[in-house]
Amino acid sequence: MKQKIKKITVRSKIWLSDDTGEVIFGLGRLRMLEAIERSGSIQAAAKELGMSYRAIWGRIKATEERLGEPLLLRNIGGRSGGGSELTDFARHLMQQFKKLHQMVTESSDRLFADLIISK
Repeated sequence: MKQKIKKITVRSKIWLSDDTGEVIFGLGRLRMLEAIERSGSIQAAAKELGMSYRAIWGRIKATEERLGEPLLLRNIGGRSGGGSELTDFARHLMQQFKKLHQMVTESSDRLFADLIISK
């Protein structure tokens, strides 16, 4: 006997890329910046996310270069230790990307319902 599907949902992944196809920003980089904001450092964010410092730093640096804007204010270590703080631009980018992601998700759900479910 065939089992009835309880609920079908649309899944999509969006990211921003430059004209060469290189990633500028997406959910992964959003999560990195959120972790840096929570912890105050790239090292702590890397530990939280199960990534290397170098992996996070490389992605953040690439995004900064592609956008031509800094995402982090870095404090070099010393007696009080180092740390990183998000720039206003980074916070704005995160906020706008979250809005875009929500809009795409809601639109996908509506289109799916209209095109597939209602038939």
